[in-house]
Amino acid sequence: MKTFFSLLLITAFLTSCSVKPEPLNYGKDFCHSCKMTLMDHKFGSEIVTKKGKVYKFDDVNCMIGFCKSGSEPEDNVAHYLIVDFSRPGELIDAKTARYIRSDAVRSPMASQVAAFSPTENLDSRMKEWNGQVMTWDELFNQFQ
Repeated sequence: MKTFFSLLLITAFLTSCSVKPEPLNYGKDFCHSCKMTLMDHKFGSEIVTKKGKVYKFDDVNCMIGFCKSGSEPEDNVAHYLIVDFSRPGELIDAKTARYIRSDAVRSPMASQVAAFSPTENLDSRMKEWNGQVMTWDELFNQFQ
C-alpha cells in the first residue's frame, strides 16, 4: 500500500509539471502584458517555461516586450510560440517562424506583423501586402 501511494504521488507530481503549450482560448484568455482579451484567431503567442508556467499574449510585440523586460530569463523558457497567420489558432515555433511586417497587417496591438510557418510560400502575401520578410531575431530587434 505504501509503494502504491508513493507511485501515485510521484505520478501526480510529474504530470503537474507539464511543459506543454496550452491552446489559446480566444474570448477568454487575457494578454499577460496589455491585459486585453485575445480575440483575433490569426494572432497570439505564448511562452512556456521549463516549469510549465504559460504566459499568453495577443500580439507579438507584447511577447517581445515581456521577453525584453527580463521578467522570465531566457534560460527558463522551454517554448516561444506564435500563431500561424495562415492557420488561425495554430501555434508554431516563434524562433523558426518567418514574419511579414506591413502596414496592411492589422494586428491587435498594431505591431503590423503576421507570422508564418517556415515552409510557407510568402510570395503572394508579399505582393499583396508590400511588406518586409523578417526572422525572429530581426523582429526581436525591431521592438522595445
